[in-house]
Amino acid sequence: MASAIIPPFQETPLASISATHDLLRTTFYTGKTKSIDFRVKQLRKLYWGIKDNEAAIVEALHQDLRKPPFEVTVAEVSWLLNDCIFMADNISKWAKDEKAENIPWVNAPLNAKIRKEPLGVCLVIGAFNYPVQLSLTPFIAAIASGNTVVLKPSEGSPASAAVIQRIVGEYLDPTAYTVVQGAIPETNALLDCKWDKIFFTGGQTVGTIIAKKAAETLTPVALELGGLNPAYVTKYADPRLAAKRILWAKTMNAGQTCLAMNYVLVDREILPAFVHELRVVLQEFFPKGAKASEDYGRIVNTRSFQRIKKMIDNTHGKILIGGTMDEGEKFIEPTVVQVDDIKDSLIVEEAFGPLLTLMAVDGVDEMISVANKVDRTPLGSYPFGNKTDTTKILNGTTSGGASINDGLFHGAIPTLEFGGVGSSGQGSYRGKASFDCFTHRRAVTTTPSWMERLIAVRYPPFAGTSKQKQFESMSRLKARFDREGRPTGLAGWFGTALGLGGDSPVSGIGRWLAVAAFAVAARQYVEAKKAGRL
Repeated sequence: MASAIIPPFQETPLASISATHDLLRTTFYTGKTKSIDFRVKQLRKLYWGIKDNEAAIVEALHQDLRKPPFEVTVAEVSWLLNDCIFMADNISKWAKDEKAENIPWVNAPLNAKIRKEPLGVCLVIGAFNYPVQLSLTPFIAAIASGNTVVLKPSEGSPASAAVIQRIVGEYLDPTAYTVVQGAIPETNALLDCKWDKIFFTGGQTVGTIIAKKAAETLTPVALELGGLNPAYVTKYADPRLAAKRILWAKTMNAGQTCLAMNYVLVDREILPAFVHELRVVLQEFFPKGAKASEDYGRIVNTRSFQRIKKMIDNTHGKILIGGTMDEGEKFIEPTVVQVDDIKDSLIVEEAFGPLLTLMAVDGVDEMISVANKVDRTPLGSYPFGNKTDTTKILNGTTSGGASINDGLFHGAIPTLEFGGVGSSGQGSYRGKASFDCFTHRRAVTTTPSWMERLIAVRYPPFAGTSKQKQFESMSRLKARFDREGRPTGLAGWFGTALGLGGDSPVSGIGRWLAVAAFAVAARQYVEAKKAGRL
């Protein structure tokens, strides 16, 4: 088993990056990584690499973020170990050819199918906040899909990056998988290479740079970014439950989670009860205070600390809870601030820290209006309340994903498809979506020689022949609706008859109910008349 000693972080020589890329391209062309058996064995070796280095991962994450051991287990180590096993167990099933669906009968003999093929040489760029999980999860996906991969961990968490490099270097095939370390110069050198896919996790600013660079060579990208994620606490929400679940999401990793809510829109009627429960829950989570707790992390570096502090300095809101800071320890207490302007610094900037901004509103309609003005396409959305209100919020807004009556739980399920929308990202992964993310779906047909007479209609000459009519009779679908979009033919006749001429199923049902009521009344009248009661 590997030691918990952390190897030194060392930048990769710039001159070697192009040669590394070329080596992986050469390896891919050999077809070695296309073998299902090879992929499975590499994932199993990676499993043992993570398992053997578990103590080193815990120590590295403590050095980088003072991440609590429980969070390391739940959100990093166990997540990745399970992912290695899950992907290895399912590769054979996912990699099989698929029979193509919705093929017209005239094309059935072509045996249309979808082949699952690796994209080629892929680049994965990780993030600092969950530096092991967010680097290795897409890395695992690229391996499972049969690609060769260069992994660039975040230099913002150098201890974790060094451990990742040791795992990859000691446990995996070095001709197919490697790690490049560094910051902006090394990343630029990587982006100068031609990749078959780039997977990036991080902020919108860097994501835009990568997308622009990739566009120069028409390189596909998957961008897992962030956003100004809203939570909604409606008047029918349970204030205790909402406070507990929101604070769970917001205090994990000291708020440095792309999915965490950036602000909370609270119905004015429930605001006092909600704020009271926030105080109670924080005391329960951290009885001796967050600073003294072994279960609360730290901000990743001084620059991030200063950025968060500046947001608080610039706000016109009122601090309701917390506010204590210690730059020497990079500690920021969970802080609740109430604002009344959607242009406040705590609303328009992504906190990426333990700041919980509250804004009182009057009802669900105003919640929807405010959220769409602040950020139309956030990564996550968190409505709390009854089914009517939460459904209305989901219908009136959009987001990469949503957790109803919870905070970021949809992002905590390792096999549930995850991704952003609009400015919060593009592309998705996790579970089978991870395999699909790095796989090309190649449509393939096989035309048998005996079909030649059947497909002769496609060959010239066409003028002066009946080939056009013949083709139309073979391929053109018949419209079973009129110019108003209403069904015609037998389906239309039956629909009109069954609906008693109603314009919709609802109106048809209403007419049938009216007919039934009339029939019952008529029958009662006849029976009463026979009995002499009338």
